[in-house]
Amino acid sequence: GHGIGSLFHTAPNIPHYVKNKAKGVMKEGHVFTVEPMINLGAYSDITWGDNWTAVTSDGKRSAQFEHTVLVTKDGCEILTARENEPVMTWDPALLQR
Repeated sequence: GHGIGSLFHTAPNIPHYVKNKAKGVMKEGHVFTVEPMINLGAYSDITWGDNWTAVTSDGKRSAQFEHTVLVTKDGCEILTARENEPVMTWDPALLQR
């Protein structure tokens, strides 16, 4: 993900993968995005010549969505959540091993 500000894709850069080197602490009032991707194949990517479009290196289907999150004194608020949208929760019991 990334920060939200007067410039597009502002700091902080928020990588969502293991062993990233991001530093810093999110504080009340900070706004950022979460942009999960689901890929049928490889996670590695190739950027097209337009310097914007990214595809998986094996060309298989992918899906991506984005939510904007506000850090509050009590946690966070999903600013882009739709009314009556179910909240996704993490359930380790559902992991495939």
